[in-house]
Amino acid sequence: MAQRLHLVFGGELIDPSKNTFKDVNDIHIVGMYPNYQSAFEAWKSNAQRTVDNAHMRYFIAHIHRLRDEETEISSTEELG
Repeated sequence: MAQRLHLVFGGELIDPSKNTFKDVNDIHIVGMYPNYQSAFEAWKSNAQRTVDNAHMRYFIAHIHRLRDEETEISSTEELG
């Protein structure tokens, strides 16, 4: 069975209606989680902690969707 990793991160946005970070050097990396449920709990905890700041947003990235080890690599990926 494939491992389904999830990354939780967040930071202050330039505009709350968009997903552009004000300063990428200040992104808060909460952590990597082995399943969606634990990632969701971490996301919710951080999102609730910063609820008073409309510019703060936290996200869950589905790391397992970025690469499927069963799929043959592309010629571009072999370069590097």
